[in-house]
Amino acid sequence: MTLPLRPLGASGLDISAIGLGAWTFGGDGWRFTWGAQDDRQSIETVHRAVELGVNWIDTAAVYGLGHSEEVVGKALAGLPAADRPYVFTKVGLVWDPANPAAAPRRIMRPDSVRREVEDSLRRLGVEVIDLYQVHWPDTGASLNWDGTEPPEDARATPLEEYWQVMADLKAEGKVRAIGLSNHGPEQLAVAQRIAPVDAVQPPLSLLNRSAEPEIEWAADHGAGVIPYQPLHSGLLSGTFTRERLALLDPSDWRRTHPDFTTDLDTNLRTVDRLRTVAQAHGTTVGSVAIAWVLARRGVTGAIAGARHPGQMADWEQAAGLRLTEQELEFVAGE
Repeated sequence: MTLPLRPLGASGLDISAIGLGAWTFGGDGWRFTWGAQDDRQSIETVHRAVELGVNWIDTAAVYGLGHSEEVVGKALAGLPAADRPYVFTKVGLVWDPANPAAAPRRIMRPDSVRREVEDSLRRLGVEVIDLYQVHWPDTGASLNWDGTEPPEDARATPLEEYWQVMADLKAEGKVRAIGLSNHGPEQLAVAQRIAPVDAVQPPLSLLNRSAEPEIEWAADHGAGVIPYQPLHSGLLSGTFTRERLALLDPSDWRRTHPDFTTDLDTNLRTVDRLRTVAQAHGTTVGSVAIAWVLARRGVTGAIAGARHPGQMADWEQAAGLRLTEQELEFVAGE
């Protein structure tokens, strides 16, 4: 199988239309877990994705509090060098090792960023990170972990300062490209004045179009766009039901999220529209949901999560599916 390649902005990287998201590889025991995950299955998923033509993996230091990066590193080590996919990871969500269940904090102090990049390089077992992304805008630490006031230098770091550090890491050869995740168009414009934004990573799905302004900004300024959650964390896969909700791991964050509980019936009506189009094309609901994302102006490739190899069976169909304007409007409820 060969997935079409698209240039990731001006980064020099050509990436497959779909990339493998490794959030679930983090396993359980932390704040935003998807539940327990077998590491061997995760590694098999990476290897199968490469066989299918996927040439990039997106992870983050915070996923499993470092565990996802470690698993990705093991998967890479089991591949011939010529077959190894690009590795994209993120910085800026810092956790308390003594309290893994606590919410991570958004911290982008220069010393913290430099510590994180070295930790990620070590866990991934690589010499260079292909795309290094700021996970969220820095909000600083309002309190220390013990509840006391932090020192002044623990306050929020200005975007101009942390983006310069990211540019420095690129100049030093520790990373090939730099990007911003979950930053709005005004923030992207500030960053662009300091150093080119190679890529942005916003959420985008039929159920979440809040990031369209930053996607438009990226399209206008030549930055790559790699949206996450095109299947809205599995809700748009065509297999999610109230019965499946009850079977989720007790620690799975989706068990209590409104999109999967109080708003589920409304959201499943979008799935019904997707199913109508999928039947017309002889494909799956998930394929149509991803194809809708890939059809948006400026989008380079979509991040699709998978917990086992079988969940990627329709990715080639999704990457090659061309929906008409009428179909795009229909599934969007327009």
